Amino acid sequence: MAVELTYPHIEKLEGEPARLKRLPRIRVAQIAMDYLAHGWSPDEMCRQHPYLQPAEAHAAMTYYFDRQDEIDREIQKEWQDVEQARSQASQSPFFVRMRAKGLL
Repeated sequence: MAVELTYPHIEKLEGEPARLKRLPRIRVAQIAMDYLAHGWSPDEMCRQHPYLQPAEAHAAMTYYFDRQDEIDREIQKEWQDVEQARSQASQSPFFVRMRAKGLL
């Protein structure tokens, strides 16, 4: 008999990234990135992001550790998308002027 884990503060729809139920604009990957980039604990995440409830931060990190490969792939894909967009974007006139002056 298989046991299915539930995450009371996390919503995962088919084909969509896992999100907070109360704040659907916040993805589990975003919370995991705070842990990966800054080493923040769930409590520190709540101090840095006052809209987060401690139970949500802990649930998101539990979800991350239970499905680390999935979330890491999501983060990697997002990073690749950003790098691709950055490489295709034209530089602003301000950036061009500053570089010409040797300030960048």
